Amino acid sequence: MYALSPAPADPILGLNDAFNADDRSDKINLGVGVYKDEQGRTPIMAAVKTAEELLLANETSKSYLGIAGHASLPKLAQALLLGSDHALIGDARVKTAQAPGGTGALRVAADFIAKSNPNATVWISNPTWANHKAIFEAAGLTTQVYRYYDATTKGMDQTGLFDDLSQVKETDVVVLHGCCHNPSGVDPDLGIWKQIAASAKSQGWLPLVDFAYQGFGHGLAEDRQGLLALVAEELPLLVAASFSKNFGLYNERIGALTLIDTDGDAADAAFSHVKVSIRSNYSNPPSHGGSIVATILESDELTAQWEHELTAMRSRIADMRTGLTEGLTSRGVAQDFSFISQQNGMFSFAGISPEQVDRLKDEFGVYAVRSGRINVAAITPTNLNPLCDAIAAVI
Repeated sequence: MYALSPAPADPILGLNDAFNADDRSDKINLGVGVYKDEQGRTPIMAAVKTAEELLLANETSKSYLGIAGHASLPKLAQALLLGSDHALIGDARVKTAQAPGGTGALRVAADFIAKSNPNATVWISNPTWANHKAIFEAAGLTTQVYRYYDATTKGMDQTGLFDDLSQVKETDVVVLHGCCHNPSGVDPDLGIWKQIAASAKSQGWLPLVDFAYQGFGHGLAEDRQGLLALVAEELPLLVAASFSKNFGLYNERIGALTLIDTDGDAADAAFSHVKVSIRSNYSNPPSHGGSIVATILESDELTAQWEHELTAMRSRIADMRTGLTEGLTSRGVAQDFSFISQQNGMFSFAGISPEQVDRLKDEFGVYAVRSGRINVAAITPTNLNPLCDAIAAVI
């Protein structure tokens, strides 16, 4: 009836389907980007459990939320993004709407850009999260890539980055990863962030910060330094935040889109179109995830518990980075893998070729994206040694 050929499988979710169909008991899934604990489980945080108990005891209605979501969430989300003492929290220039995950926030941003600036080119890093290109092009926008990662040095291609940013037009949008770059794990230092902010200021392009992993790099405060460098230039900007990772709320689909404009009137006008996009898309966001986040952030006790748990998660990922690096070295692998321990967040370009990735899957049941991106957070004390053995074998 529709005369359509089958669409290609999503490169990450399709990999997960293949993993689930594999009957080997010792298989390892390094593809899908979810945090796992030492037992290989994606846990529910204790602070989240407590918040849900409070909600169950006190919730009195399942009525619709407003278009922008929970009334208390904007200031709480802004305080998390900017720091609790930042002057912009609650300012008329800053507007926040709850969204169904970071992906939903990005799609609302894409629709808003397409409405307000349909001729904009959206620049995304090379490489980037696999869904970025699809989200913006589905909204009818043109995408272009800017250089970011240097496969030779396993670090940032600063020369390529700023050469490409110099070509960005005033009407364009640049998508920036707030921290824990996905998929490379390579982040700008504060000096580079300030140069990026200066480029946006001088050329007039709009930064769109995809802030999916706050707290997974060096800490909540440390991970916001790039965003604060942009804010310091008094730039209009958009921030698509996800609470999936740092609150472990993957299937609750909770995120937020924050818009900062030059003055209150401009922000009101722009945000009215954000709300039109929401209304015509999903009307209003689901409640439960937003209620959990708000309950935690409104409580000093629960916030402290949540931050303690988040610190432990971040520390475990760092330990696995060190363990993988040292494990490969101890097996006599000549290739230098020290860059893995220097990267941030859940992901790493592990320095393995597509052919080696195929061998890892076929011979050892180790599943990774063919680009060589691995989810370090899926490595556990139990699978670390078999993983090191497998990588050493294919290299």
